Amino acid sequence: MCGLFGEKGYLMDSVFTMMLQGKIPYRPLYEDADVFAILDKYPLSYGHLLVIPKKQVARFDELDPHTAGALGKAVALMAGALVQIGVKDYNVLQNNGASAHQAIFHVHVHIIPKNEHGLELVWRPVAIETAGLEEKLLASLRK
Repeated sequence: MCGLFGEKGYLMDSVFTMMLQGKIPYRPLYEDADVFAILDKYPLSYGHLLVIPKKQVARFDELDPHTAGALGKAVALMAGALVQIGVKDYNVLQNNGASAHQAIFHVHVHIIPKNEHGLELVWRPVAIETAGLEEKLLASLRK
């Protein structure tokens, strides 16, 4: 691969990292030492925003506990700000991996207000055999 890509095949500097480096202008709605929040450039609805850790990692499971906590705190803060300006309902969405529709391989959480527009989500539960799943998960947590 060319010099733009890291060992996992992702861009070495995401668009969010380039914002923090001053290469791309941005206007933070919230920012602290660990995270920042911005309006989504391609919103699904009025008020659609992103909360982003400053540390670039591709997937949520790669976050260290401190950064994950800071991200959760900022998501709650920004969701509260949306409610304060009149948003009643919203979705919190975070994608991990290409098959899960992740387009930018730098963890980011979408907060998408549900008004006349928004995330069109259809929940289709299916019958799936889960025998042994709890044991596998519990064993993985003990490692």
